[in-house]
Amino acid sequence: MNLEDHLGDIIRKARDMSSVSAAAAAGAAGISESQLAALEESGNATGLKINFAALAKAIGLNPQKLEGIAQGWLPAPKDLSIWREFRPFTTAGEGMTVNSYLVWDEVNRDAALFDTGLDAAPALKCIEENQLVLRHVFLTHTHWDHVEALPKIREAWPKAKLHSGSKSAPVDQRNKSSEIIHLGGLRVTHRETPGHADDAVTYLIGNWEDDAPHVAIVGDTIFAGSMGRGNDSWDLARQKVREQILSLPPDTLLCPGHGPLTTVAEEKEHNPFF
Repeated sequence: MNLEDHLGDIIRKARDMSSVSAAAAAGAAGISESQLAALEESGNATGLKINFAALAKAIGLNPQKLEGIAQGWLPAPKDLSIWREFRPFTTAGEGMTVNSYLVWDEVNRDAALFDTGLDAAPALKCIEENQLVLRHVFLTHTHWDHVEALPKIREAWPKAKLHSGSKSAPVDQRNKSSEIIHLGGLRVTHRETPGHADDAVTYLIGNWEDDAPHVAIVGDTIFAGSMGRGNDSWDLARQKVREQILSLPPDTLLCPGHGPLTTVAEEKEHNPFF
């Protein structure tokens, strides 16, 4: 799977974050505005001699990490067999792909779905094939692409409890401070991570058998090599990533709403926003 954001996406986001004009960014990079526009559109830097140090400094990114993205960095493939009762789904539509995630307890077969993606069919099929009972649906945030399939999920499993960070959600659906949800032997906790969305939440899943690392369902708060747009506040979004996500153990599996799986260690080493 390719990164959710290519080199040009990252540069464009960082320009927005830092309020830097295309002319200023192009000048720092040592390329023309038209070349910068083409780069931001395609992500292709072939044939361009870019001054990454000056460009990164101008737009608030780490130059070595930005150049690493340009050279094709990808997170290492993940062996998901160590989290036996964990399944990612990628659904497509409207010119995008969106991730959702299903986990369950091996003994009692109780399951939880994290976001719904654009199509309920893969998750519902997995639930049926593994003879699971969907007890919980956790929303990382309520942007349409992450909840598009929620009506179908609710239709199939009307008794599944909904969990959300939205202050406009019914009281019984709002995440509670320090709340711990038990899914058999698994434990689900949450951390508020606003910035991309005011209701953004990161969910942590722990107590896996064989001491497998924690799994963090991060929504659009951070992507492999990038981050979600700071729609509410870039500063807040970056602060929450540092405090609530990159502070987790290095081997924590990060599961974004778009793009490939990654880890805390990989993002600390390679993500140019941090």
